[in-house]
Amino acid sequence: MVYEPFYKLLENKVKFNGSLVLFNRHEEIKDIANFLVSIGGDGALLHTVTLVRDSGIPIIGINIGRLGFLSSIAKDEILPAIDSIINNEYFLDKRALIQLETKDDLFGNINYCLNEFSVKGKDSSSLSVIDVFIDGVLLNSYWADGLIIATPTGSTAYSLSCGGPIVTPGSENFLITPIATHNLTVRPIVIPDSCKIRIKLRGRNDKYVICLDSRSAIVNSSTELFIKKEKFGINLLKMKNQHFFHTIQNKLLWGVDIRN
Repeated sequence: MVYEPFYKLLENKVKFNGSLVLFNRHEEIKDIANFLVSIGGDGALLHTVTLVRDSGIPIIGINIGRLGFLSSIAKDEILPAIDSIINNEYFLDKRALIQLETKDDLFGNINYCLNEFSVKGKDSSSLSVIDVFIDGVLLNSYWADGLIIATPTGSTAYSLSCGGPIVTPGSENFLITPIATHNLTVRPIVIPDSCKIRIKLRGRNDKYVICLDSRSAIVNSSTELFIKKEKFGINLLKMKNQHFFHTIQNKLLWGVDIRN
């Protein structure tokens, strides 16, 4: 089975042998596909998450992009990876998702993300004021360009570039990281992912841009946002010799030091 938009890029370059089934929607692969292969970079894999949804279908990430934290199988590792899958020499790495709830159901039935939720003022020339409540208690009023709430998976993405810590997958946390905060004492904070988060928007911005990974929507400043852990997770298929620490070493060049 091949995702139809991807097939249209390949049909004049690759000849498929045998019968070929094209799909476009989640319903067409649920309870049918054993695995879903994402070929590209991390952006392609994040899009694949919207096709898998709550089906539990494991995602195999093949990286032909740049950094590739999530798409961890390099081009020269494709054939050994296929052999490992055939021989059941792999494990499933379950990753938590963030769920966003809004009064007007902004993102429909794909109101979740694997990496991060972010909110920024549409007018970048004005500071945003973002009130964050954790389980009903005010955490902080952030005077900043915006705010990121990331999963452990997303700790190596946008949050990291804004000074957030790296958190290992499975640690059952959320990261709250301000974007260009106008207060030197305000720093990223790690909270349990059992917490429920409520966000109120104010300041000079009338419009805010809300993002779930690569999907975005524009909301009024009167919109309240409710965030919690999604009830289902995503399965990333990993080879048995892969480890998160190896990924950090390879992608962020930890340990590349003349003293080592």
